[in-house]
Amino acid sequence: MNIKLLLASLTAVAVMSCKSEKKIEKNVNESVVVAQNDPFFKISLAQWSLNEAIRNGEMSPLDFAEKAHKMGFEGIEYVSQLYTPLMETYSNDQVALDSILPILKSKSEEFNVDNVLIMVDAEGNLAAANEQERNQAVEDHKKWIDAAAYLGCHAIRVNLIGAPDEEVWKNSAIDGLGKLADYGATKNIEVIVENHGGFSSNAKLLMQVINTIDKPNCGTLPDFGNFCMKRENGAQWDGACLEEYPRYQGIEEMMPKALAVSAKTYNFDQNGNETSMDFSKILQVVKDAGYQGYIGIEYEGNNLTAEQGIIKTKELLLAAAQNLN
Repeated sequence: MNIKLLLASLTAVAVMSCKSEKKIEKNVNESVVVAQNDPFFKISLAQWSLNEAIRNGEMSPLDFAEKAHKMGFEGIEYVSQLYTPLMETYSNDQVALDSILPILKSKSEEFNVDNVLIMVDAEGNLAAANEQERNQAVEDHKKWIDAAAYLGCHAIRVNLIGAPDEEVWKNSAIDGLGKLADYGATKNIEVIVENHGGFSSNAKLLMQVINTIDKPNCGTLPDFGNFCMKRENGAQWDGACLEEYPRYQGIEEMMPKALAVSAKTYNFDQNGNETSMDFSKILQVVKDAGYQGYIGIEYEGNNLTAEQGIIKTKELLLAAAQNLN
């Protein structure tokens, strides 16, 4: 046998083995790092972050799953009102949903994203003082519970708007929300309330409603940024905020019944921190409550593009999660 050839072969094998060992070692180390840095939550994308592009026709709401997938998300949160213009092209809502939902489900499967929840707007006031109006709102919300069940979502998010008197609102909310939760239970769907203006942003009052209803599928969706209880000129959504519930206190009070969480952002400083709130402080509250589900990103700022704001919010969530106890 040629000794030189033998030595050359052995050297080549040793070098390849050494490289393989280094590669394996590198992969193992990378896996360890990932495991150590995994947050206690999963991250989803709220469709409202892209509402401007959808409403001005730059993006079809039917392409939401594809967009979220391309941006690296594993879950998506739909917004019902962003499908309203499309639904109005059909003869009625049920025909529209029967046509649209199979497309959404197919897209979510194609792009491998979880359908997390549907944020439902403009379907009537569940806390209306008038019982007939309240019951109609319950009926009008039911189709979205059916839609959530079809898509494989775990919940619908509702607004709890209604009577202007606190005590009347409370009793009306218990009735309307409780009835809707009863229907949700028949479809294995959770009905969750976001702090979204008015009395619903008074966390203490909202929790009185949730705890009185006391149903396992009826809970909250704490939003990091929606604690304005009273706006200028009595406006519901727009206008300067005149009275705001304490943010961190509100999130802490809502977390015991939280079945979803919304990470709202507006603006960022040069270090990537949200300028109006402490994400590390908020996430510590969320973690201490034992929450391990999806946290949905909802960017509403004006200084960045939607895509930039979404990515910065995701980066902030992941960075803040590393600073927790």
